[in-house]
Amino acid sequence: MDFKKHLEIRPEKRFGKPCLKGTRISVYDVLNWMANGMSRYQIKSDFEEITDEMIDACLAYAADKEQRL
Repeated sequence: MDFKKHLEIRPEKRFGKPCLKGTRISVYDVLNWMANGMSRYQIKSDFEEITDEMIDACLAYAADKEQRL
């Protein structure tokens, strides 16, 4: 998956952390919610701007980052 389609890193937004495009929601936020038991459905219900593709992009970003370590 090309996570760059859904993520952006801008120094003036959330101190340069990777965020979902068009939002201030960081990859960390999404991963943390999932790690704490929130389902995709719950995340999308709470934040209507988030799509399944955006959640997949967060997971792909984390996997890519882990691969590089």
